[in-house]
This record gives sequence, C-alpha cells and structure tokens, in this order.
Amino acid sequence: MALTLIEAAKLAQTPLQAGVIETIAKNSGVLERLPFLPVSSNAYTYNQEQTLPGVAFRAVGENYTESTGVINPVTERLSILGGVSDYDRALVKTQGNVNNLRAVHDAMKAKSESLKFTATFFKGDSEADPKAFDGLQKRLTGGQVINQGSTSGGDALTLAKLDEMLDAVVGGADALFLNKRLRRKVSDLVRAAGQSTEVVSDAFGRQLTAYAGIPMVAIEADETGTDILGFTEANPGGGTAASSSIYAVRFGAGEFVSGLECGGVDVIDMGLYSGGTAYRTLIEWITGMAVFHPKAAARLRGIKNA
Repeated sequence: MALTLIEAAKLAQTPLQAGVIETIAKNSGVLERLPFLPVSSNAYTYNQEQTLPGVAFRAVGENYTESTGVINPVTERLSILGGVSDYDRALVKTQGNVNNLRAVHDAMKAKSESLKFTATFFKGDSEADPKAFDGLQKRLTGGQVINQGSTSGGDALTLAKLDEMLDAVVGGADALFLNKRLRRKVSDLVRAAGQSTEVVSDAFGRQLTAYAGIPMVAIEADETGTDILGFTEANPGGGTAASSSIYAVRFGAGEFVSGLECGGVDVIDMGLYSGGTAYRTLIEWITGMAVFHPKAAARLRGIKNA
C-alpha cells in the first residue's frame, strides 16, 4: 500500500522512528506530499503510457481496424540514502538526559536527509552521481518543458507562461514548486492583475499562498546551504546562467509522480559505538522516484530574477 511519510510515521514501530520520519516529511514540501510505492528489490520496472490505441464507430457488418497502444517499459533503480549520528557519552554525563540530547542530533540528521532527497528530486543526475537517482530537471523533456522566453540572460515571469505550464500537466497539478523570490513575483503579478491572493493549508496546518487553487511550495536550500532552485540555471536564450525554474507536479502512486522505497525509513539505535565512547543512530532509506505518466509534471524554465 502506497503511503506518504506523514502516514508512515503513524505506523512506525518506535517513537524514535516515528519522530525521524515526521521530521523528514516536515522539512520538505515535496516529501510532505509525495506518496511512496513499496518495492521489494533494488529496482522497479513499469510500463509508461505513450500513445493510446485508436477507437472508432462502425456500421453494421463492418469490422474495426486493429489499433494497439504504445507503452514504454521503464526501469527505476533505487538509491541508498542515509547516515549515522554519534553523540559522545561524556557529553551525556555532563549535559543531561541521553534521549533528549540524542534527539537533537537525530533530528538534524533527519532534516539533512530530507533536504538531500528534495534537492535530488529536482536536480538529481545519475550520470554526475551514479549513486543517486535522476530528478525532474533531467526527466522532463519535449512539451513538458516550457521556456519563459529566448532572451539572453533569461526573461521575466508572466502569468500567461505559468498558465501554459499548468496546462501541460494532465488532470491538473497538485503543487507548484519554486523559490521564494518567484513565489513573491507570482503574488505581485496576481495583485497587479486585480485578482485576490489565495491561501491554503498544508498537512501540518501551515498556511501557503496558492495560485489558481494550487499551493505554491517554496523550495529553499539543500543540506549544504545551496539554493536548490536558485537563479543559477542555464538560460534558453544563452548568456550568463542566471535563471530559475518553476515545477508543476501531480502526485499519485502508480499513476503520476511517485516515490519508491524498499522497506521504508530505517532508524536503528546502535547503542554505544566507536569503541564504546559514543551513542550512534543509523538512519537509512532505500528510495527513488518514478514518473508514471509522461505528462505528470512540467517545468517552466529561463525565468530571471526580475
């Protein structure tokens, strides 16, 4: 059964595991929404719809013309994401309760894992890092990538292009992912057009600005402090790389954009480690992603900071 991390946290077997999973979900607008399909191996193969078969009306006595749809078999390889956090036992003796102190460091490790997954979800490139999975920037091609313009150095965002990108997502997007500067720009353009801004709530009760009823989720920095969707992308029209992108995504396990995981997030208390001088926690996740429908997501690129 496919679950989001928020739902998986409710089924966790220990309070430590539940807390780590909830922290991972809470620190990522992607992981808060992304359903995960359980996989029993290190790879997952599925068929992606490309062309529907033809149908027609017929008269009595006539035959149908044979027509078969086209599907593309796709194999997704899962990646191993995780790390260990150590806390010196001497600090426990001098600073207080071991569970409280370790919880702080475990939460930091979980946040780092959350941000790493989020960055890979958009920017992952298995050619640059064979241990990682490919993100949306590499996966989306053709009509699913809309250029804001063709000016050297990028072009200013317009609502017309934003609407064009939304129309490229089959059935409508569940969320818009963008940086904070572009989120403010969308709100400015909406107000300038004489429209009122919309507000919705996320799974944790936090208010989000929406466009056309679709929540705009701000994507900030990765675990190293580098902006994930910063103004550092190549421009369709050339010039200095100073553009950013907006992504529209529809989620759905086995149907649209989905996460993949083998066994869920493992959170293991390894006890005293490193020669008995530190308490260690292992957080590990065998995970990946899949785009089951070719129009499940779209990207608007070449947007300059203006």
